[in-house]
Amino acid sequence: MSWLFPIEKRDLPGRRWLSIGLRTLHLIGIAGLAGAYLFHLPHSEWSGYLWLAVISGSLMACIAVYVDGIWLLQLRGHAIFLKLFLLSSVFWLFDEPQSGIYLLVILISGIVSHAPGKVRYYSLWHRKVLTKADLINKNCGES
Repeated sequence: MSWLFPIEKRDLPGRRWLSIGLRTLHLIGIAGLAGAYLFHLPHSEWSGYLWLAVISGSLMACIAVYVDGIWLLQLRGHAIFLKLFLLSSVFWLFDEPQSGIYLLVILISGIVSHAPGKVRYYSLWHRKVLTKADLINKNCGES
C-alpha cells in the first residue's frame, strides 16, 4: 500500500497555486448551488455550478490522495464523503434540494476546514489522531 500511503508526501509542482485556484472555483460552484438548495431555481439556472463544484472538488480530493492517502483515513476526508452523501440525497431521498442539508454541508465545511489539527487528523476508524508515523509503523490497524 506504499503507493497510497507513501513514506514521504509526494511533491506536486505548483500544488499551492493549483489548490488556491481549485478552491476558488469550488467556492463559486457551491455559491451557485444556493440557487437550487435555497431558492429552488430551475435546474438550468444552477446545473453549471453543480458541475463546477463536483469537478473542482473531485480534483482537490484527487490531489489530496495523490500527495498522501492518509487523508482518506482522517476526519478531513471523512467529512468530504459525508458532504457528498448529504448533497446527493436529493437524488434518492427527496423530490427537491433541501435548504437544511445545504446549510449543514456549509457548517461541516467551515468547522472541519478551520478546526485544529487534532480534530482534522482524527480517524473515526482508528479512534485517535492518525499520523504518518502510525502508518509507517503499521500501527494503524491496531486499536
